[in-house]
Formats: sequence, C-alpha cells, structure tokens
Amino acid sequence: QVQLVESGGGLVQAGGSLRLSCAASGLTFNSRSLAWFRQVPGKGREFVAAISWSGSNTDYANSVKGRFTISRDDAKNAVYLEMNSLKPEDTAVYYCAAGPRFYTIARAMDIGFGSTGQGTQVTVSS
Repeated sequence: QVQLVESGGGLVQAGGSLRLSCAASGLTFNSRSLAWFRQVPGKGREFVAAISWSGSNTDYANSVKGRFTISRDDAKNAVYLEMNSLKPEDTAVYYCAAGPRFYTIARAMDIGFGSTGQGTQVTVSS
C-alpha cells in the first residue's frame, strides 16, 4: 500500500523559509516522478513543483520559480521542497504525489500524478 507522509509545515513570516519533507513507502520510489501540490480552502489543487524519476528534470509553477527548489533522496525514499522568500499567497496545505512507474513529469501531469498524503499546513503571515 502506497503511503506518503508530508511534514515540515508551520507558521512563518513573509520572507522566511521552510523545508517540506515527504516520506514514501509501499512503492518503487526511484522509478517515480514526484510532485508537490498545494490547496487552499475553496480552490482546486495547484501544481507547485515536480522532479523526474531520474532526478535530471524539474518543473515549477511560475508563481514559485526562483524561490522554491524540489529535490529527492532515493536512498531515503524522500522528496523535499525548499521554500524561500515565502509570501502570504503561499499559504496552503501542501501535498506530495508520486506518478506511475517511469512516467515523465509531463505524462504524470496529464493524469494528475497520483494519490497524495494528508498534507502539511504552511501559513505565511504578512
């Protein structure tokens, strides 16, 4: 059974930083493209960042490009999201997701990646 557990969220002032982690189990982690999404109440899920299963490609939403960095550690079955220069509009629940085996980022995006964990709350105060 696939399990994704996000952590690292919290309350931070605008301009601050946070590092989110996602621990995965129950899947062949190193063959999966991975992504972070976020969602605020009343709105749909928003793509934030993705990293290919090989780790050689990344993709970011325009709203976070240059501020956020996605990375992965296949030895730990973990994916991370380093968030810098945080803004109040970054406030959301953040989720990680794993795509099907050997799917590229684009192909995984076409199907919305996969199921996510419970998420971790990020709140940025102004």
